[in-house]
Amino acid sequence: MALGASAMAAADARAVGGAPTAQDPSARIADLATAGIARRHARFVVRYRDGSAEAGDARAAQRGVDSALARSGLALPGKAGGLRIAPLRRTATGAHVLRASRGLDPVEAGRFLAQLRADPAVERAVVDRLLAHAGLAVEAAAAPSPDDPDFAELQWHLHGYAGGVHATEAWHRADGAGITVAVLDTGITRHPDLDANMLEGYDFITDPVLSRRDGAERVPGGWDLGTWNDDPALCELSYSSWHGTHVAGTVAQATGNGIGLAGTAPRAKVLPMRVLGRCGFGYDSDIADAIVWASGDSVAGVPDNPDPAEVINLSLAGLHPCEPGSEMQLAIDAAVANGSAVVVAAGNSAWRQDVAGVTPAGCANVIAVGATNPEGDIAYYSNVGAGIDLSAPGGDIVYDVFSFVWQASHDSLEGPVEGGASYAGMMGTSMAAPHVAGVAALVQSVAATPLTPAQLEDLLVATARPFPYPVRIPPSWPIGVGIVDAGAAVSAVLDPPCVPAEPCARPLLPMPVFDRQPAAGLEATAGDALLFALEVPAGTRALSLATHGGTGDADLLVSFGAPPDADTARLRSRRPGTNAETLRVMRPRAGTWFIRVQAAQSYRGVTLDVRH
Repeated sequence: MALGASAMAAADARAVGGAPTAQDPSARIADLATAGIARRHARFVVRYRDGSAEAGDARAAQRGVDSALARSGLALPGKAGGLRIAPLRRTATGAHVLRASRGLDPVEAGRFLAQLRADPAVERAVVDRLLAHAGLAVEAAAAPSPDDPDFAELQWHLHGYAGGVHATEAWHRADGAGITVAVLDTGITRHPDLDANMLEGYDFITDPVLSRRDGAERVPGGWDLGTWNDDPALCELSYSSWHGTHVAGTVAQATGNGIGLAGTAPRAKVLPMRVLGRCGFGYDSDIADAIVWASGDSVAGVPDNPDPAEVINLSLAGLHPCEPGSEMQLAIDAAVANGSAVVVAAGNSAWRQDVAGVTPAGCANVIAVGATNPEGDIAYYSNVGAGIDLSAPGGDIVYDVFSFVWQASHDSLEGPVEGGASYAGMMGTSMAAPHVAGVAALVQSVAATPLTPAQLEDLLVATARPFPYPVRIPPSWPIGVGIVDAGAAVSAVLDPPCVPAEPCARPLLPMPVFDRQPAAGLEATAGDALLFALEVPAGTRALSLATHGGTGDADLLVSFGAPPDADTARLRSRRPGTNAETLRVMRPRAGTWFIRVQAAQSYRGVTLDVRH
């Protein structure tokens, strides 16, 4: 039996399987802080063992740092942009403070620290963490990181500044409780990090070849029986992906339970629905019926769904247009009419397929999601097009397996009975969509009145975080307005007067800037600003800051220890009608200086230079 072009497939890359453990150093990275300026790490603290050459010889210590940097792969030509890590000072207790020539994201920092710790001369090596004042802004503060042991190390997609969804900035106010998210996928497996949040689902596959069940009837449970294939007449020979388990984990993996990893909406419930079977394939008609049933409508031959879903996640795609009047479009229309928001993966094509030719991403009334990498840039595989509403972390091969999205999985190559619960890194727009579905669940769980699917889409789009500087998504590769932002979305629904139809205010978060490394191509609309943070070492004689080039009118505002206010900043340069602003501070205090490039009028193409 050959499957035709109407079949749907989940075609994401499974990167690494197995549970990361403390005994497996390849599956863990450093203990990194999840808070701090832009979650980029430019400073590290290393303590050398007593009696080692490095403890008393600066040149030996530098050779050790250079060797660790080389082993990490970050110093390879073309990969690190001339990255250099050198001693900054000694601490009062004898440790060495190192400073990088640019900020390292958590993945890069983890790789460097892992190699540094492998040096027998090193007793301890950590990120030089940032602390903040313990003031009264309790409600506005993000929740502490959960105690899931691999959250900080592996889940950049939830907490990373540049590419993550900023889930920790939402969890102190919303957790998804009371909301059901239907995951239409390969089904799920039993997993200690998932079971508490799983409802009894349903298997909607009616083809015995795909389902691996006797008969064509639909059955309760939604269990993944494996997608492996040993018949080349059907598709390529392959092992099981456990795709649905991974997607369900991204939506609502148990969080704060002291094991494994975390989910986007930690207390939401997942309704697992099996619509993809052998080869990862499923038919339009079965998927369409499952969409209708998930939203609460009746489907012949199946008992009514006792847990209608407020959100439906479709991490699947077929390379055929979604035609008006098709079963898929009609099913989506019915679900939306029933109040279910339908979140859809844009699909994966290295040749940048336009979602207008993809089902269901090209259907009307869906929230179509593109994929980004840890840097907030477009993932190499993501489909594109004007039909994409926004993007979310999908993983990439920017660095190594730690660039993937890590969630629950299973370790069997074929059926579930041969293996057990594990964790895996995967990448694809299939991984991006459930982040958006999870954020949608967070929003609905705290909305005074449930938002309609259209209102929810408007809010998620309005609160999406712009793709971070210096990322520039080419106009020919549109993947929506930005990256879904859990903190901003939850704040928008809880903090009036922000409403879904209007842009929502959110905190201005700083980006790192470094000595003699210009930040070019800056742009902002009138009234907005970009905020930068600069670490100034002790003993600096002068700090010089300047903006130049571009069009429009950018003002320069500077302060120490806290971001400057646009109206009350004491250090400012506001030359009207120009971007040639300059400030000079003699004998600046050591520590963090904040630089605000304020748009008196919209500006574009401006460069910020800092020197100390």
